Parts: sequence; structure tokens; C-alpha cells
Amino acid sequence: MRGSGQRPWIDDVPRSAGWATGGDFKKGPRARLSPSSVKHLDPTQVELEIAISPQEVEAARERAFRELSKRAKIPGFRPGKVPRKIFEAQYGSALIAERAMEEIVPRLYSQALRDNDLHPVDQPQVELLPEEGEDQPIRLRATVAVRPRIELKAYTGVPVTNPGQTVPEEEVERHLEALRRESATLTPVDRPVEFGDVPTVDFEGAIDGVPFEGGAAKGQPTEISPGRFITGFAQGIVGMKAGETKAVEASFPDDYSNKELAGKQAVFTVTVHENKARELPDLSDEFAQRFNPEGTLAGLRDDIRTRLEVQARGRAREAMKTQLLERLLEAHEVPPPDIMVEREVDSILEDAKANVARAGVSWDEYLKASEKTEEALREEFAADARRRVQLTLLVEAIAEAEHIEASEADIDAEVSALAQRYGQPKSAVYEMLRSNMGSIVGGIVRSKTLDFLLDNATVATE
Repeated sequence: MRGSGQRPWIDDVPRSAGWATGGDFKKGPRARLSPSSVKHLDPTQVELEIAISPQEVEAARERAFRELSKRAKIPGFRPGKVPRKIFEAQYGSALIAERAMEEIVPRLYSQALRDNDLHPVDQPQVELLPEEGEDQPIRLRATVAVRPRIELKAYTGVPVTNPGQTVPEEEVERHLEALRRESATLTPVDRPVEFGDVPTVDFEGAIDGVPFEGGAAKGQPTEISPGRFITGFAQGIVGMKAGETKAVEASFPDDYSNKELAGKQAVFTVTVHENKARELPDLSDEFAQRFNPEGTLAGLRDDIRTRLEVQARGRAREAMKTQLLERLLEAHEVPPPDIMVEREVDSILEDAKANVARAGVSWDEYLKASEKTEEALREEFAADARRRVQLTLLVEAIAEAEHIEASEADIDAEVSALAQRYGQPKSAVYEMLRSNMGSIVGGIVRSKTLDFLLDNATVATE
């Protein structure tokens, strides 16, 4: 078993969360184990050295032998009753030694983490150090990335500015008008198309006479609004009559998402089949009763205003939290572990891929259109990922200092909200989240910590 370098029992050590974070292992005695020492290589990486006495090694081997012997099939002996020497003659002593180390190494590593108050963020690199003598302890060296120790400065009374929560009356009227438009009826009209109409059209676009992908449709009801289309398209349809076909010139903006079309001039062959106009309901108590059978127009305006004020308060609170975090980050030294930054880059990249897929574009097409490689995107995302990790570590440090935790009631409330949002039984949501409960707990603690920080901030009004 002795010697230097990696060993199979190290490579095969369980990679469970408990192993990585100093969790509770059931095997072996609960007594205090081997001493350990720690060397800080940098703020986010340490080197642990653990000594295993010959007595501990032998005890672990004896436990390993007992477990192995229960499954041994040796003629003349019942399972679990075979003498160790006979077992070793049949299977070899190396099997016992390997199994012993598989049991003892994670336990000693976890103990060393607790003894030195370390919080790893990755699996350790473990090696067996050269032997020092026949009766000397076996020594292990574990190198692992850890959460940095953050020296917290003042985090209460942080000055932030409330951006304001007032709702202009014009915004209430805009939302009321949007309700009118949603409640409008489309009525066929025998007149040329005007802005705001919804004609049914066929169109096919071409650049330099060549049709391009995504530039054609048939029987498409199209609301004629300049802001909804590239420059010239809606304007060109205005004035057309049912049954008319026309060539409409339009131009793609220079920053258009599809780089192959950006800045290009296109010609669309457009045919109008029929035209419909929106008939808006009158603003009256009768209109308000579509939303509340006992409502009035004044009451509808009040409801809209109340909802907008709630949203404004929420936006203001989020804006103040952002200010607060930025100022806290400026005041603290938070070295982020490289592995956490890399994982955050992975997460941002996966989100980007999901967004591209939802837009109906393949990832390769997106990279080609953006004229970037995935590695270039990773480099772009790195700064944001680093900041996210720093904020996470800082908030967690404050949560620990303030003993902020997620209670069972907090978790139950979060699961209930998710169940309601997705229309699922609460028990089913609990089951789905079983393997991801740590993320739910982390989110609750973060939210409670940010609320604590904002509630204890010094708020000024713009």
C-alpha cells in the first residue's frame, strides 16, 4: 500500500456531496481520528496533510475484512466465518487494503475539513506521500479549492437611493387603452389599409432577386404598425386594397440579429386578401364590468393604478438591492475560486443556448451569424460570471454571520408557490425537487439576506 503517487482506492473514492463537503459518513467509529495540518496555497486553494497511524490502518483493514468475508465463498466456511489468513490466501491482502482505504480516506478527509473549518467547492486531488518508516503513519496530501475567508466590513447602514415609486397618470391611461385594444373586435372594412388595421396578406421577400429564409408567409393576419416591422414594410402596405398585389421595398437595420440580412435592402411581393379594422369599445362602466361584474370605470382605473404601484415598488426594491450589492462588493475583497467561475460560465452559456433554441435557431447558426466561437463567448461571459460568484460568496458570508437560514416553513412556502405556478400537487413538486433542494434552500437564504440588508440600509429618495 505504501509509496508515492495516485492509488486505485483514491481514484475510486466516492464522489458524493458528503465526500466533497465534509458530510457525515456512516462507516467506522465516531471517535476523533488522525491529526491534520493545512497549508493555504492561495485564498481559494489549500493543501491538507493527513496522517494515518498504523493502528488506524489496521483497524480499517479489520473492518474491511469483516465486510468482505460476509460475501466470500470459500468451501468449508460459512459467509462471515472464514479466518482472515485463509481469506487473504484466497483473495489476496491487497483487496482488504484497498477496501480499507476506500472507507477511511473520505472519513479522514471530512474530519480534516471540519477541524480546519474549510468549505470545499470541488473534489480534492489526493496523493499518498512517500513512506517515512515501517512503523510511521501513512500520510495523505489533499489539494482542494475552497471558499475564501471573507473579512466582512460594515454591511448595515449602506447608503442606497430609492429611484421612486410614483405612477404617472399617463401610464394608467396607456394600460387602460391596452385593455381596450385587447377587447376590440375585428370587423371587415371595404377601404384601403390604414395604420392599426389587420389585413390578411401573402408576402415573399427577396434580396437582389433571391428569396431568403423566413421572408415569406401566406394568409397571414398582420397588424399594420411601423414599430412591428423593418423600415418600409408596414408603410408600403398602407393604402393597399383587398385583391391588390404590390412590390414593397424595406430595409433591414445594420444591427439586425441575422447578420446575413443586416443592412440589406429587400423587396417584398405583398398581396392583400382582406382588410379588417379594430372596433374599440367605449370607455364606460359597461366596459369596466367586463373585468369586474360590479365594477365602474373609476374603479378599473384605481385597480390598474394599484397594480402598477405594486410593480413600481417591486422594481424600486430590486434596483436598491442592486445598488446595495454593488457597494458591498466595492468595499470587500472577494477572491472567487476559478472552478466556481468556470461553472458559472457554463451556466451562462447553457442559458444562452436555451434562448437561441427558443428562437428557433440552431447553436451553430447563431455562432455563424454572430461571427464568434464558443470559446470567444466564454471569454465574454467570464467577467459577469466572476462578479456573480463574488456576490454569491459575499451574500453567503453575511448570511452565515447573521445566522440567516431557510426554515421548514420557508421551504414549504416556496414549494407551495411553485406548485401553484405550475399547477402541480405540492407532493409532486417536493419529489421533483428532492435532488435539487440545496438550490431551493440557497435561493431562500439569498432572498432573506438581501431583504435583511435592504431593511437595514440607509435609504435616500431621489
